[in-house]
Order: sequence, then C-alpha cells, then structure tokens
Amino acid sequence: MTVDPATNVDVVVIGAGQAGLSAAYHLRRRGFAPYRDFVVLDADRAPGGAWAHRSPSLRMATVNGFHDLPDFELPAPDPTAPAREVVPGYFAAYEARQALPVVRPARVTAVRDSGERLLVESTAGRWATRALINATGTWTRPFLPHYPGHFAGRQLHYADYRGPAEFAGKRVVVVGGGASAIQLLSELGEVAETIWVTRRQPEFREGPFTPEAGRAAVALVEQRVARGLPVRSVVSVTGLGPSVALRRAEELGVLGRRPMFDRLTERGVAWGEVEEPVDAIIWATGFRPKVGHLAPLGLREPGGGIRMAGTQAAADPRVHLVGYGPSASTIGANRAGRAAVNGIVRLLGVPEPALLP
Repeated sequence: MTVDPATNVDVVVIGAGQAGLSAAYHLRRRGFAPYRDFVVLDADRAPGGAWAHRSPSLRMATVNGFHDLPDFELPAPDPTAPAREVVPGYFAAYEARQALPVVRPARVTAVRDSGERLLVESTAGRWATRALINATGTWTRPFLPHYPGHFAGRQLHYADYRGPAEFAGKRVVVVGGGASAIQLLSELGEVAETIWVTRRQPEFREGPFTPEAGRAAVALVEQRVARGLPVRSVVSVTGLGPSVALRRAEELGVLGRRPMFDRLTERGVAWGEVEEPVDAIIWATGFRPKVGHLAPLGLREPGGGIRMAGTQAAADPRVHLVGYGPSASTIGANRAGRAAVNGIVRLLGVPEPALLP
C-alpha cells in the first residue's frame, strides 16, 4: 500500500473552535505564515466548532459567558437569535478576516512521535510538524454515567437536545448540576413537568463573578492537571451564578432539586422503594476531553489525566493543549491560545520571513 507523503510544517493546530482560532491568530501575529509554517485541521465541514451543534433553542440571551476572539469584536447580536447561527457566522468571518489556514473536513485520527517531528494523521492527509496545539474541546465526548436498571422511555444527553417542543406535556428528569441543566429547566419548565436531580447539592453564587474568584477557581483546576489527574470543569468549583436562564427557572419554580436516584426502572427512576414514572431522562452530565488521537504519544499519567505545565504537556514539550482543564471556557481558551504560541516560540524561535517572489 502506498502512503501519501507528509507535508512539513512548524505547527499543526487541531480544532477550529474558540481555542484553535485564538491560537491560529497568535501564530500569524508572531510571524508564522499560513500553510507554509502552520495549518489548522478541523473535523467539521463548516466553521463554528461546537456552537454549530448546539440546540436551536439556545439563544444569545441565554449563552453562558461568551467572549470575543482576539482583535475582532462580535457585533451586538439579536438576543433572540439562535447561538448556533450567530457564533458560527462570527467564526467564519474571523477565519476570513485573519486569513487563517483552516483545512476541513480533516478529522485527526492519530498523532505519533516520528523522531524530530510529530506525525499527524488525518482524513485529509498527513502533516509532519515540529509542534502541536491540540484544541479539540469536549463536545464530541458527552459523558453518560451508568446507573443500574433499565428505563424503557427516552434517554438522551444534553448534546442531543434540540429544544423543548418534543417534551410538551411530558414528565422529564433533568440530571446534572451545571449551567446546561439550568438551561434545560428554564426551557422545559414552560411546557413539561420536570424533576431535577443532582449528585451534590447545587451551589448558587450571589453577585458578580469577580476576577479574584475566577483566578481562584482556575487555580483549583490547574492543581489537578498539574498532577496528571482527570480534568474537572471550572464550573464545578465556581458554583451557579446569576443568568437569564437561572432567573427564568426560578420564575417557573423548577429549582426544587432532589438527590440522585438509586436506579432506573422500566417506567422511570427510583429512590429506594419510591418510584417516579417519567417519560424521558435528559443527562446534563458534562463532557470529557477529546484526546484519544493523542494516545500513541503516551501522555496520560497513572492518575488518568495528562499532566500539564501551563498549556504544555509535561511528557512532551512539543505538545500544547488549549481549551483543556483550566482553559475550557471562551475567555480561558483565548488566553491559552496566546500562552501556547508563546511556548512554541520559545521552543522553535520565530520563523524566517517568507521570501518575496
């Protein structure tokens, strides 16, 4: 079998969501030439990252903390506009404005160590690179916990939720204590009877989320990734702050949380001998980082996570992860993109300017 030759570049960015576009912007700003020195490989057929796959019912007014990409402000959107239309349109405009070298669809299947370079294998070809910025996020790895028993009704993860209409007049269990669960309750509470269950008592944060509180929360997540432990979300240590969705859920009276059920039953869920018949269960139980393609590099620690030093994988200084751990938010992704590029410049130096024809 003939194997296509690999294209040599200095940097490959995997993923064209917020973190990947931020990193690409900073690479250009530091003198890396598009296509000659770096490329961005994106698995989707069009711009937008995870935003393109969100529920049509998620409006810009209820988006939980979106931040502009570097050097390009998002024009003030209609608050009632679907986020899955506004944000992908903004990303597409950004790619064009910054002339970013995005190759799509290009799903990365594996990254291997080939000596001086890393070999990136994708559905759109192979690249041999001196450094790698992984910005694949979490959206394609929804987490579904296992509970004993069997439920005959509808079960779905938040990633597959497409709005409240199909649940009108139903009894729905919403599982999870984060912002996604609050969004679900604020929408489903309009048309359905909801039961909200969480493993831990939800923590509601009063007042604005100060920079000091943000730094403290990020530091807690950083401590875990620095030890090579599995990633926990930043929101798990920040609590639930004020939001449009939270206010609406309060108005609807749907925040009466119950502890996690013991098991599934044919007709619903049960706590001990007490069974609640329901029509559907929606699991707003979060996501896991999509890093399986990095497995050939052997970056995982015995604790189950990838040990990090800032954005850099401790086991291989050529590999940076952005949108991972403490940078898994839109503002964190922007900062991580800049930090990763700074680290790559320290490793590789600034590329030579392209020769004019």
